[in-house]
Amino acid sequence: MSKENRYKMSAERLEELKKELIYLQTEREQEVAEQIREARSFGDLSENSEYDEAKTEQGKLYSKIAEIKDLIENAVIMEKSDEEGKVGIGSRVTVKDMSTGEREVYQIVGSQEANPMEGRISDDSPFGKGLYGHSVGETVKIDAPAGVLKFKIEKIEKD
Repeated sequence: MSKENRYKMSAERLEELKKELIYLQTEREQEVAEQIREARSFGDLSENSEYDEAKTEQGKLYSKIAEIKDLIENAVIMEKSDEEGKVGIGSRVTVKDMSTGEREVYQIVGSQEANPMEGRISDDSPFGKGLYGHSVGETVKIDAPAGVLKFKIEKIEKD
């Protein structure tokens, strides 16, 4: 299987996806089927906007189910790094931007769990790659579209 079809995630994220899949395939699928039955009862399907909307919702549901199945089938569980004092998967890292003096805290996660707005940075991102394997006190250089950015690692916490 090619690398593009593999999705890095924690065991916890994989369990969340499995639970979501079960919900979508049971409760949600029944809800949508009920919407379709109800819309059919309104008569002529060619001019029935409720039926069209319900069928569109069904298509979205089946698409989401297929997407989650693909994620589950191609999941690669990322083990949290046990290497003491080094940035790895699951690390919460406090960095200081050397140009502005601002401090930020980021958690390094697998690509399927990344959410930069919440400070969860993928290990595949340029920033995640730049921090990975480094220790407290080190200054790392990150190639970004705006140029090379420098950050000093001030603290590393493991979950």
